Amino acid sequence: MTATTGQAAPRRIAQTTECIGFIGLGVMGSGMCRNLMRRAPDARFVAHDPRPEAMAPVVAAGAAAAAGVAEVAARADIILLSLPDGDAVAAVLAQMADSLRPGQIIIDTSTSPVDRTRDFAALVAQRGAAWLDAPIARTREAAENGTLSIMVGGAAEHLARVWPILECMGTDISHCGPVGSGQTVKILNNMVLFQTVNALSEALAVATAAGVPGEVLFSVLSKGSADSFALRNHGMKALLPGAFPSRAFSTAYARKDNEYALRLAGQVGVDPAGARLLAAIFEQAEQAGLSDHYFPVFHLLHRPD
Repeated sequence: MTATTGQAAPRRIAQTTECIGFIGLGVMGSGMCRNLMRRAPDARFVAHDPRPEAMAPVVAAGAAAAAGVAEVAARADIILLSLPDGDAVAAVLAQMADSLRPGQIIIDTSTSPVDRTRDFAALVAQRGAAWLDAPIARTREAAENGTLSIMVGGAAEHLARVWPILECMGTDISHCGPVGSGQTVKILNNMVLFQTVNALSEALAVATAAGVPGEVLFSVLSKGSADSFALRNHGMKALLPGAFPSRAFSTAYARKDNEYALRLAGQVGVDPAGARLLAAIFEQAEQAGLSDHYFPVFHLLHRPD
């Protein structure tokens, strides 16, 4: 695995004149697309999202508005996808398959099942195009700032061609192996994250019930072996203030990614007890009407009050 690392937003300029297509301008995709447009000034851009309000900022910045995904596929040399799940990726790919041509590269920044990702790659290869699974990690803020972690599966020569483009959106780009490897690492990253946030939620509930303020608990944890990205972000910025907004990484999305982890584990013969626990917790959160809220909202289930 190779990677670039850094905490500050990248200031590299992608020296490309290719036409870049972007499909999916949601919570993460909108920030990614805007960073890419700023840092690839000589590229041409064509974008599609069914929501006019999502399209407006990128059109104002100079992107052409495509009538549909088939038009993006017909015009673009490199196509980026930022979609909710594997079903959405499959639907988009079906619509643009007949417009694909040799030499194109599709970069899927969505989180999709590993087995389906390999099927997607095989389908586009039949048309002479290439597939890179490049799911992203970190927060909405990181998407806005261009400081994402991007985990890539696919051929090294295809990654080399688009590396400068990925650097416009992320500070850490990791080549994880052949197609499907990026999804494997991303799914497991999220599996670990969910379990860590759950542990922090339970610890916070116990501490406050025992009379220790949450601020004290998390401050001390941050100075010891329990310190983590999850503590400093999901713990201190969501669990502690009770901030679980909508239009963030929701319970429904987290549950989906956890299901992908369970699916992958089953395929390789592993029984992940922690992921099964989180499946039950996400189910309880959805039954409580919390599907659209930022996923650490499951803390509401842990509090004794």
